[in-house]
Amino acid sequence: MPAPPTERISEAELAVMEVLWRQSPATAQDVAAQLGDMAWTLATVKTLLSRLAAKGVLAFAEDGRRYLYRPNVARSDYVAGESRRLVDRLYGGRPAPLVAHLATRGDLTEADIAELEALVRELRS
Repeated sequence: MPAPPTERISEAELAVMEVLWRQSPATAQDVAAQLGDMAWTLATVKTLLSRLAAKGVLAFAEDGRRYLYRPNVARSDYVAGESRRLVDRLYGGRPAPLVAHLATRGDLTEADIAELEALVRELRS
């Protein structure tokens, strides 16, 4: 799959992508049905799909009178890119200050701490 997009994905676009990462290929109607709690019209969903396709994040193929959409970027690649942007923008490219910030605010659970400790052990071995 291609690299994560250089253009930002809006919160609404991300909701559409989450549907497609779970289930694809999918039609606009399939996506709208999965986003039922958002109360968006089919036209709104189609607009979001068009924007995502223009950004290169989605690919689509004609299937009769409808289009089938599928992600052009893996979710893990998207998350990695967004994480990197956050760390670069807020913490000078260093992830340790982010973890320290979360820890000092009490945002880390015991399970989070255990997971981080296991990750550090793995990185050191």
